[in-house]
Amino acid sequence: MNVSPSSIATTLGIGSGIDMAGLAVQLAEAQFAGRNERLTARSETLERQISLAGSIRSSFSLFASALGDRLRTGDLAPVPTISNASVASVSTPLGALGKGTYSLEVNSLASNQTLTGPVYASASDTVGAGTLTIRFGATSNAAFTENTERPPLALDIVPGSTLADVANAINSGNAGLTAYVAQTAAGAQLVMKGAEGLENGFVIEATEDGANPGLSALAWQPGGDPARLVKASADAEYLLDGLLRRTSSNTIPNAAPGLSLSLTGTNAGAPATIGFANSNGAISGVMQDITGALNEIISELRTATNPLGGDLSRDPGARALSRNLSALGSTVILPNAPEGSPRTLAELGLAIERDGSFRFDSAKLTQALERDPAGVAAMFTTGINGVYSTIDRLARSSSSSSDPGSLAGSIVRYQSQSQQISSDLTKLAEQQETLRASMVARFAQADSRVAASKSTLSFLQSQIDAWNAQSN
Repeated sequence: MNVSPSSIATTLGIGSGIDMAGLAVQLAEAQFAGRNERLTARSETLERQISLAGSIRSSFSLFASALGDRLRTGDLAPVPTISNASVASVSTPLGALGKGTYSLEVNSLASNQTLTGPVYASASDTVGAGTLTIRFGATSNAAFTENTERPPLALDIVPGSTLADVANAINSGNAGLTAYVAQTAAGAQLVMKGAEGLENGFVIEATEDGANPGLSALAWQPGGDPARLVKASADAEYLLDGLLRRTSSNTIPNAAPGLSLSLTGTNAGAPATIGFANSNGAISGVMQDITGALNEIISELRTATNPLGGDLSRDPGARALSRNLSALGSTVILPNAPEGSPRTLAELGLAIERDGSFRFDSAKLTQALERDPAGVAAMFTTGINGVYSTIDRLARSSSSSSDPGSLAGSIVRYQSQSQQISSDLTKLAEQQETLRASMVARFAQADSRVAASKSTLSFLQSQIDAWNAQSN
């Protein structure tokens, strides 16, 4: 007897009286229960490991980022001040340490040459054709000394070019020049400006196309129309701590260690004073914050790596971070510090307890500040060495997914294992369903045979009953 799949659900068990469909499900589940439980338990463990490793890595990265921001822009940032703000704005280059005091006297500011052209009716007027050659060097109405190390700029002006086209050609030359057409009371005039600095002045030569004359009107040399030279180029001249200096720009990135200047005015004969505020109070505060942040990470790490049930107890990345943190206080983080200056966090008051947590010894920091305030301050910059760079390197190391011994490397490994387990669970589910369907089909056939046997037995019983009745 053949049983169609569509009739199995409604007929299975009718012949035998047994729930064959339920039995098939239970047998299939029992067949795969052990493997399913093991894979599910491993999957749950991996998810916890991924979550824990990710949380610790994220906490450390956020800590390093916040510390860097505080050193760059917060109360630890070595921001200088100047007694006369109209003379210059002062700042500290990124990663540098400013200290001490300076005197600043500005005799003259750097300027850029500004040159105008002749008057035209409008910007759309044609200017002739040929070649404009712009040479660079020290320029005034009286003389021009060419800077032979700087190549001249040659501009081809085609027939039909307008004043606006010439301005566009100058701007496209990428020679440190800017040009535009100004609509003045007299008419349209070409305005050209060079970069700051004496050697960035310029003159203009013109070679005309004989068939399209007029380009020579834009040429200019010293001794020409003096009104066209609106402003001559010049270097800045200033005295820092009494020493005369010259520079082509008013922006001076490293005028002195830890000091950048942007000159804005002159104060000849009346020097301004530049100084750096004492940051001792801020250093004490940041050391307390560092200790607290480290203890939060240590607490999370200690729970995760607990040998008795910690999900990261055997994780190489977590163990490596634990070792690095336990050695943090004694690690030399400023190897280039002068003899006698602090080089470790322990010298700034970071102490480690027996349980691996940290404690801040404020008295030790106070002693270090009294003995060598500049040396302590040098530990708190965003340079390649110091407190921030050490914490940042640890954070980056923990976040390096290419390193199998890091927390990020562990996360990559756990995620790969989790994906494999998900695939294995899917395959098991498919195998279990295949087994269940096979059992249902086999049980259906068996149940049909049982039903046929019952029918035969019932017929025979009725015949026997009939024979007995005749005998009586």
